Amino acid sequence: MQSARKPPTELPTMEPQNGETMPLSGKPYHAFILSKSHVAPIYNLVLPAKFHSILPAIVIPAVLLCRGKKWKIDYHGNRRGKALDSKQWRKFVNDNCLKSGDAIVFELLECSSSILKFRVQILSGDIPLELHDKFSGETKETPIHLD
Repeated sequence: MQSARKPPTELPTMEPQNGETMPLSGKPYHAFILSKSHVAPIYNLVLPAKFHSILPAIVIPAVLLCRGKKWKIDYHGNRRGKALDSKQWRKFVNDNCLKSGDAIVFELLECSSSILKFRVQILSGDIPLELHDKFSGETKETPIHLD
C-alpha cells in the first residue's frame, strides 16, 4: 500500500547553475552594475534606499544564495545606511570572479529581525559604459530591458 504524498508547501529552492538565470519571484529586488568600488580595493556594497524601509536597523546575519551556493555575510543596518560587510562581500566577489561592468540582481527572499536572505543573480560580461546609467537604478517598477 502506497502512502499519499503531501504536496510541497514551499517552492523548490533549486538555484540556477553555470550562469543560468531564474525569473524574479515578485519580491523586492535591485539591479546593480558593479563599479570599481564594489569589486576592488574598497569592496563596498551599500544597499539602495528603496530597501531602507524594509531592512532592519541592526547588525544581523545574512545569506547570499547564488549559483547553487551560499555565502554567510553580515548585514550592517543603521540610520546612515544599509550595507554588507566588506570582508565577506570581498569573498563573494572573488569566489564569483566579479569585475567592474558585471551586473547583479539582489532579490530579497526573507527579511526578519534575525536573518536576511538574498538571491543574487550574476549577469557576467562587460556592460558598455553608455548603459551604466540606464541600469544603475533598476527597480521592480522599472525592470531591466536589454535591446
